[in-house]
Amino acid sequence: MFEIKAKDGRGRVGVLKTKHGDVKTPNLMPVIHPRKQTVDVSKYGADIVITNAYLIYKNEDLKEKALDVGLHELINFDGPIMTDSGSFQLSVYGDVEITNKEVIEFQEAIGTDIGTSLDIPTAPYVEREQAEADMEITIERAKEAIDFVRDNDYEMKINSVVQGSTFLDLREKCAKELAKLDADLYPIGAVVPLMEAYHYKDLVDVVMTSVSNMHDSLPRHLMGAGHPMIFALCTAMGCDLFDSAAYILYAEDDRFLTTRGTIKLENLVEMPCSCEVCSKYTPDDLRAMDKEERTQLIAQHNLHVSFGELRLIRQAINEGSLMELVEERCRAHPMLLDALRQLSKYNDNLELYEPRSKKSAFFYTGNESLARPEVLRHVNKIKEMDKKENLVILPHYRKPYTKYMPKDFKKFMCCGEITDESITSENADFMVLDIPFGLIPLELDEVYPLSQNESPRNKDEIAICHASNLLLDIVDDYNQVLIAPKLVNEFDLDTVLDLEEYPYSENVKFIKDDLARVKAVADYQFGNGAGDALFCNDKSKGDLFTGKIKIEKSRKTGKIRHIYAGKDIIVNMRASDSLLILSKLGAKRLHASLGGIQNRVIIDNSVESFARDGKSVFAKFVKDCDENIRSNDEVIIVNEDDDLLAFGKALLSHKEIMDFKTGQAIKTRKGFKK
Repeated sequence: MFEIKAKDGRGRVGVLKTKHGDVKTPNLMPVIHPRKQTVDVSKYGADIVITNAYLIYKNEDLKEKALDVGLHELINFDGPIMTDSGSFQLSVYGDVEITNKEVIEFQEAIGTDIGTSLDIPTAPYVEREQAEADMEITIERAKEAIDFVRDNDYEMKINSVVQGSTFLDLREKCAKELAKLDADLYPIGAVVPLMEAYHYKDLVDVVMTSVSNMHDSLPRHLMGAGHPMIFALCTAMGCDLFDSAAYILYAEDDRFLTTRGTIKLENLVEMPCSCEVCSKYTPDDLRAMDKEERTQLIAQHNLHVSFGELRLIRQAINEGSLMELVEERCRAHPMLLDALRQLSKYNDNLELYEPRSKKSAFFYTGNESLARPEVLRHVNKIKEMDKKENLVILPHYRKPYTKYMPKDFKKFMCCGEITDESITSENADFMVLDIPFGLIPLELDEVYPLSQNESPRNKDEIAICHASNLLLDIVDDYNQVLIAPKLVNEFDLDTVLDLEEYPYSENVKFIKDDLARVKAVADYQFGNGAGDALFCNDKSKGDLFTGKIKIEKSRKTGKIRHIYAGKDIIVNMRASDSLLILSKLGAKRLHASLGGIQNRVIIDNSVESFARDGKSVFAKFVKDCDENIRSNDEVIIVNEDDDLLAFGKALLSHKEIMDFKTGQAIKTRKGFKK
């Protein structure tokens, strides 16, 4: 069983449960050679390892001992063990002396926790006919292995390996076919040559194509990935497990692993980190040692760096800063930066998993940050929002913009038909033009991440072009667009817009309106029309929608905290991100006003009473839900007849909720008892 504990985009901290213990993911499985292992990897952070069942099978002494005392005693490791089936030897030598059923049976017999079918690894850039033929065999063997394991009631979990070389349609087909099977984990195979050749851009295509067609409820294992410099990128693509013998192979070649690349001992002047080895020895000390002792010490360093990076990644996921770490790591090598830019082509897919609010701010680290899902989501919101007659574009001041905005505007340039009518927030959208989110409506200037972000004052040309293009996309939606002259120069707008001086600047007034603000936040958060649904006093709509709207602010900060209808609270506004938290009345109003499946999680009627009692909703009981739901979203919980049962917070995104069959999906805040 696999359970997600924290998530940031496609990256997730999870727990994989096995018969020899739980494994926190993302994690690295050091490769253990069954005959000549000399490093006790458990001392340096290994919770799970991988070894080769075929090598054990081919060696009579090892085979006999493994069958007698079990795999764990054979390699002296008490935790979970994954075994490879001999597919690596198959790829190197072209054949192995074992069948698919035999290797599955042997892996169970020696007590492996996670076994692997005998897939056919197909190297990158081969002829398509070969890749397709190998893929078909891999799929058939996966089916055979799973049936064999289930029919014989094996305790062992089973891998189904995604193959297809660098043909993305074959990777997609293989992943989809394997997703129909009852596997426990999905490895992505035959990617080592891509990594060895620094073809990280192609690696992104292979991984994203594979992952996008796998189940979200099962762990994904990127086979042969063992260099810490790529862990963050691969985790952001949804990989949960890595494996490699790099820690020892590189040590045997006097090479140190680091998050910035690999360093040869002969080139070391200073030790590369602060681990026990690097703190105790100097490069000269190591060079003076005999080969065996030196190899052991470098291997220890390599393990320390690898597991340290994974701890850092898990921390970043928990605090919501994974992509900042990815952007930092991908600047260590030009080909990694190329891969990061390639990843942006999958932004629509990544956005499906991106939480709307996080603990950490959005950091702009370069123009690659403009391609992140948070920016894409906001741009789409701006394009879809209900628009007024006019648009006023203001310069960016300190955040929050409304707090530091000048009271009067002296001059504007105009695009469109110039009129002398008063321009106020009643007939105009007032927005700030800023990096990285482009256009920010003043009513939303405190909403995450529009206020919770940092970017350099010196804007690069790509960022400037990004913001101006967003403005160009929406100017035709307005009768007239007024732009502060400072922005015309800063964003080169006079080269793309037909601008004239606006002679009625004294008519432009932004009127702060708390009710307009909370309505705008509701529309942004729940969808167009939510603001009017939540904050109205209209007897014609029924008793549910009566009561004078009252907005209560914090005495200390002046921020909006609570919104009432009469004496009944509708929503709270969370101070950290200015998003709305529903009350019972708010959930009722939202449910009554927004039709279809909007903001809804539909659960099986059989568990209706649990939801009404305020108990959390488990994924296996969800029948359907709004495809726009992301983790941390406020949701309303209904039965199959659309009766309102409860409301709460989504712990997973729509796709994850619908895919998982175990674990919590919704943390219920309150239920509506009959």
